[in-house]
Amino acid sequence: MTATACAAESTSAPVAQEPARAQVPVQVNVQAQVEPATLAAAAAPTEPPAKAKLGIADITPMGENTEKVGVGFPIIVTFDRDVKDKAAVEALLEVEPEKPVEGAWRWVSERKVIYRTKTYWQPNQKVLFSARLSGLPGNSAAKDVSRRFAVGAKNISVVDTRKHTMKVYRNGKLAKKIPISAGKGGLVRNGVDVYLTTSGVHLTMGKKAVETMTSSWMGVTDPKDPRYYKEEIPWAVRISDSGEYVHQSAGYYQYLGRSNQSHGCVRATPAGAKWFYTIAQRGDVVKITGTKRKLQWNNGWSYWQLNWTQWKQGSALKS
Repeated sequence: MTATACAAESTSAPVAQEPARAQVPVQVNVQAQVEPATLAAAAAPTEPPAKAKLGIADITPMGENTEKVGVGFPIIVTFDRDVKDKAAVEALLEVEPEKPVEGAWRWVSERKVIYRTKTYWQPNQKVLFSARLSGLPGNSAAKDVSRRFAVGAKNISVVDTRKHTMKVYRNGKLAKKIPISAGKGGLVRNGVDVYLTTSGVHLTMGKKAVETMTSSWMGVTDPKDPRYYKEEIPWAVRISDSGEYVHQSAGYYQYLGRSNQSHGCVRATPAGAKWFYTIAQRGDVVKITGTKRKLQWNNGWSYWQLNWTQWKQGSALKS
């Protein structure tokens, strides 16, 4: 996957460990007598508890009490080891929305499967996901898992890189029109102009009030290099894995609504970027048009780049 200029730094938090417990000496009554039957029972070998052969390592998004998601959101399930019988496992995965819509699973690796709907989820509802992995042969020790998601408002944003505008629709009504500046183009790597914003159906993947953007993605780490940059960017909403965001423009406000001058991100006015950041939910739809660089379906959560027939071909179930 080819990167885009708006690359962000990230760190992971250390995992807290439980403090060690002090060992308490055990007193033994050496005068106690043991009955023969008890002694025989103690000597008999015991079978170790059954272990699950397959479990779930992660589910995205988070549950209904933690976040609300957009109408384009995928359900991403990551298993704790490679799945040998994908069809058998897929048959044990169930999705029950309050407002029914057709959907299908697609395997993207030996451990990861993704659920996408044929059309967008209806807003303002709950969706229940269940995995009955104890029903898998030889896996009766596995824990069955369920998670309920909360779908929020229907946020659909349309970015026109030629008219330099972003129109944000909430529940079908135009809520705001924001002047923007998209990728200027001009840096070709492996046949791809990485300074162009990708055209296609993006999904918002996360957001930070302040994101650190650097030039390290293109190997420029020397501050003396004229191409070097390291900037703290406000109101950053990620829309791809290749480093594209909708964020506040770091100055250069004279270009907003007039021309494309970014390294690939969608730059917005301070007021517009902050407003968009405030309403953004993971899984909101951001449609970008007007550039020659096409968004790849596996760049972030860009699964809507595949049509419904193409998406279903990734299922392990034949019917």
